[in-house]
Amino acid sequence: MQSRGRQAEAPGGGPRVLVVGGGIAGLGAAQRLCGHPAFSHLRILEATARAGGRIRSEHSFGGVVEVGAHWIHGPSQGNPVFQLAAKYGLLGEKALSKENQLIETGGHVGLPSVSYGSSGVSVSLELVAEMASLFYSLIDQTREFLQAAETSPPSVGEYLKEKIRQHMASWTEDEETKKLKLAVLKNLFNVECCVSGTHSMDLVALAPFGEYTVLPGLDCTFPEGYQGLTDCIMASLPKDVMVFDKPVKTIHWNGSFQEASAPGETFPVLVECEDGDCFPAHHVVVTVPLGFLKQHLDTFFEPPLPTEKVEAIRKTGFGTNNKVFLDFEEPFWEPDCQHIQVVWEDTSPLEDTAPELQDAWFKKLIGFWVLPSFQASHVLCGFIAGLESEFMETLSDEDVLRSLTQLLRRVTGNPRLPAPRSVLRSCWHSAPYTRGSYSYVAVGSSGDDIDRLAQPLPSDGSGAQLQVLFAGEATHRTFYSTTHGALLSGWREADRLMTLWDPQAQWPEPRL
Repeated sequence: MQSRGRQAEAPGGGPRVLVVGGGIAGLGAAQRLCGHPAFSHLRILEATARAGGRIRSEHSFGGVVEVGAHWIHGPSQGNPVFQLAAKYGLLGEKALSKENQLIETGGHVGLPSVSYGSSGVSVSLELVAEMASLFYSLIDQTREFLQAAETSPPSVGEYLKEKIRQHMASWTEDEETKKLKLAVLKNLFNVECCVSGTHSMDLVALAPFGEYTVLPGLDCTFPEGYQGLTDCIMASLPKDVMVFDKPVKTIHWNGSFQEASAPGETFPVLVECEDGDCFPAHHVVVTVPLGFLKQHLDTFFEPPLPTEKVEAIRKTGFGTNNKVFLDFEEPFWEPDCQHIQVVWEDTSPLEDTAPELQDAWFKKLIGFWVLPSFQASHVLCGFIAGLESEFMETLSDEDVLRSLTQLLRRVTGNPRLPAPRSVLRSCWHSAPYTRGSYSYVAVGSSGDDIDRLAQPLPSDGSGAQLQVLFAGEATHRTFYSTTHGALLSGWREADRLMTLWDPQAQWPEPRL
């Protein structure tokens, strides 16, 4: 296959490196490589018209809203995203304070400011706190199975339900209160589905669950938007490095490819794009989301990936967590309200009911976070995970607005509550180059599968080394699902290449 891409550097001028995907993993790898003189022939091929991947800040409602990544999880010295954001001056004073960096959250979501039940009455915050304390103590227990060869039950969800049944035996309240406790626990299960990016905690493997590492620090946001971080990284790269609207069709590896403008030189890899352009390279760093890899596994690599890597991609979980933003002319919530919980009083985590999605998708919505006020807007941000989240993507804005207006009128007990003026939502499952939100360790998989996914090709030591490298949040064994995991994975693959070409290389950033 002949190349007709734009890269036409002279042979012998250092390795040609292609990065597939312009999210934070790809940008991080490129920034690190650009800091080394050996890597002057570098391109990032980005399928869309923008950089950032699953970091996506939009100007809406008179302010900035995060359609993608929302928080820095664990903003402290061990978090490279926090360090970069601080270096670029993107964080507020509170987030930078020593006190904030030392807070231990255990990775758990904080208590709501108000809890609304589906019957239109507020749920006691004391009861909510009691159930949250129980639920998160059980979540902490699930992390203790890490060294177990195998577990029974195999999933986090089944373990939690088993323990809740045991605790119920000591509940002494009336039946209505017991039902309400279970309904609050059902909400907390749904919260954990959002945290894990899964449809059900029954899909999340118990034995490796504790391998995910929670960093200290109270989660914080970017006052001017998360995308400021990727914009700063982009600004540090040479102008011609990023090629937009360049979706890749197939990565041909373990070959001997030539280019007319570089006679006599051969390349082990050729990246074929959807538009027919072909780019030869010595190394390709693949940073596409796991959801995209799952969908295009049969056509994206030629020759096909080794069986163990294919199995790792198939077994590792990848789910959807979407947001829905509602814009109000006037707030109906109290001035100090930060987080509104919604509890469906007829639900229980111990009942495996699956009503029709069109009738009950909104019951998976965990509640709303109050965003900082914009000029003349008051915005709530709701979170919803799993199949219900994916179903929401198929609805019109009008349908979503109508359903959530009815929901809010019902739970607040105010049938005349003014409808939101507008709605904005993420649609990560139907995004063609993403196909979901982030990864989790599914039942039947383990941290070893994450390591297999991260293993460069060829893996048998034959042929040219490090032809295809893999980065992205799903390739980081202890920080999967996070932006800091994605960034570290990009640095990891850049370091591999620098070590190959310059074993004495001085690392341009601290190696975390």
